[in-house]
Amino acid sequence: MSNKLSVAIIYGGKSVEHQISINSAKNIFEYIDRDKYDPIAIGISPTGDWVLKESIDNQFDGQPQLALALSTTNKGFKNLTNDEFIRPDIIFPVLHGTDGEDGSIQGLLKSMEIPFVGTGVLGSAISMSKLYTKRLLEAAGIPVSKYLTYDYPQKSEIKFEHVESTLGLPFMAKAANLGSSVGVVKVKSKADFKKALDEAFKFDNTILFEQYITGRELECSVMGNETPVASNPAEIVVSKNYEFYTYEAKYLDPNAVELHVPAKVDASTVATIRELSIKAYKALSCDDFARVDLFLTDNGKILINEINTIPGFTNSSMFPMMWQERGISFTDLISELIAIALKREGAAHRITNQYQP
Repeated sequence: MSNKLSVAIIYGGKSVEHQISINSAKNIFEYIDRDKYDPIAIGISPTGDWVLKESIDNQFDGQPQLALALSTTNKGFKNLTNDEFIRPDIIFPVLHGTDGEDGSIQGLLKSMEIPFVGTGVLGSAISMSKLYTKRLLEAAGIPVSKYLTYDYPQKSEIKFEHVESTLGLPFMAKAANLGSSVGVVKVKSKADFKKALDEAFKFDNTILFEQYITGRELECSVMGNETPVASNPAEIVVSKNYEFYTYEAKYLDPNAVELHVPAKVDASTVATIRELSIKAYKALSCDDFARVDLFLTDNGKILINEINTIPGFTNSSMFPMMWQERGISFTDLISELIAIALKREGAAHRITNQYQP
């Protein structure tokens, strides 16, 4: 019997970020320390079927389908092809966006008492919503950009003139619950406005308008629970060929951005960014790890933009790069995240759900 921990890497999912999840999971599957862990690949197809995989790829048809055992005493997945039962010691969700990063999968695993790496239901749901992220950060005294928000039933009431007078031109229009810059439009004139509404509401029932920030785009990684620590910030410099950091710039054009790890900022600014990142991480009830995205304005003000509770692990992803700059390899980073999650899981057993009046 192996003394290694079995780690189920769940990837794919019903999300516009499906392919990014595959790219991230490939790296985790490749770089996980196989002297410590036995990785198990579990893919979720774009239509929501869970399948057992031998490797991480985008092939879901014809693969052994899985069913979740609805038992907390016999936790795991049943292979519907041969009745094999798979009992992972811990789950590593590598799911970006809808149904994966929004608390849905986390709630499913929590209800079955299966340990998993990453933020739980509350923090995932909050952080996935750009709107509630801003509201809670504001409440915690953390600076954010100026914004307006509307729901789909209000679409006919949304007036360009009101948004322009409140936020100025240009401004950003975003689907409130997506990532990877999907459903995002930079509005520079009234002619762009209808396109922005249609694009955001195509992917979500809530639209967020944000003041366009002139400045530098930075990221900071946070890891840990009782005493979380922050990396040095890194900077994304987007090519002038792009209006902003679009999906294409992030994932399709290798020449779209320059990554500066660490960012070239003074020590005082670094300290403030790290402090604010940890404060935001705590305010949004994050667990284990996350990546904080922020702006450094031309006049030196730091604004928190959003938090990604399952940041990318692709070859161009900043989260692993920022820790590598601190001397933590990709393999060691994966091991550290699993260890942090297991420690948190152990501490959670202190709380009982039984009550005898």
